[in-house]
Amino acid sequence: MTEAKDKSALIAMSGGVDSSVAAWLMLQQGYRCEGTTMRLYRNEDIGLSQFHTCCSQRDIDDASEVAFQLDIPYEVLDFTLDFKEQIIGKFIRIYEAGGTPNPCIDCNRYMKFDKLLQFAQEKGLSYVVTGHYARIEYDPDSGRYLLKKAVDASKDQSYVLYMLTQDQLAHIQFPLGGKHKTEAREIAGQLSLCNARKHDSQDICFVPDGDYVRFMEQYTGKHYPEGDFLDQTGQVVGRHRGAVGYTLGQRKGLGLAMGTPVYVCGKDMAANTVTVGPEEALYTRVLFAEEMNWISIPQLDGPMQVKAKTRYRQTEQWATVSPAGKDRIRLEFQEPQRAVTVGQAVVLYDGDVVVGGGTITEVPPKEG
Repeated sequence: MTEAKDKSALIAMSGGVDSSVAAWLMLQQGYRCEGTTMRLYRNEDIGLSQFHTCCSQRDIDDASEVAFQLDIPYEVLDFTLDFKEQIIGKFIRIYEAGGTPNPCIDCNRYMKFDKLLQFAQEKGLSYVVTGHYARIEYDPDSGRYLLKKAVDASKDQSYVLYMLTQDQLAHIQFPLGGKHKTEAREIAGQLSLCNARKHDSQDICFVPDGDYVRFMEQYTGKHYPEGDFLDQTGQVVGRHRGAVGYTLGQRKGLGLAMGTPVYVCGKDMAANTVTVGPEEALYTRVLFAEEMNWISIPQLDGPMQVKAKTRYRQTEQWATVSPAGKDRIRLEFQEPQRAVTVGQAVVLYDGDVVVGGGTITEVPPKEG
């Protein structure tokens, strides 16, 4: 992509408060703005009402109305086929393989900051702007763009943005990164935006009720069969309703009476078994991750002390990261961590700065 030269921006408008206020902030800075919403699926194709989720027709209508209020050009881009193949398809494959996917990260990687950047370039617009809570800064000493946590720690979204490349960071702006959510709400109210009181979306957009097994069965036409619950010795202790329906660390909904609380400790998808055990069996110090993307450094040449987290809402924990092959790392935490799950992202921090991140591909048995 060519270097940004003029003050022009493509605003990714979700129909929510944050992206709407982001558009207004860019206008206040003198940018020529155009708005767009990505149509990622059609609600009827995944069995949802028109109003039951983010990225719905209602959200498109809200985004269109805000664009009208702000007097900026607006259009809808249809990426339904790409979303079906790259996001929903991968979501199902990872669950069927026994992992736990993170479709929001994949959507950022393949949709928001790939397709939209291409579209912006085609239109001659210099930046893509979103309502994410994170900050981008250029570091002249290293010559690299840095991704940093948001000022509002409670809304920080740097974890789901770790995959951004240097070229992408050079052409993205997050105008809300230096603000608190309450400020965004206040601005929306002062502007009388149609979505000023709209609730934030919390769930996976195409599975808003959280019942991903129901979604997968409906979407694929498959039925995931029952199988055996096993204890840690391999003895059958009950029947489960399909291994895809259980996640590492789960306690509720197991339907097992074993005298003491038990948790999902592992799954064998080929054998369709789910292993349960005591909570202490969930803790590990070591993980391996692949598909690493480095932001604050060009590459990892040796062991490095970082803070890391393996879930969006987790507090970072001290760890040592070491190279373990091409685009692969070994991470060892100082303290054992609970329910580290294959398929999730591990993101590394140095203070407020994102060092890099990748996808967890292996969690070996306890060490130490």
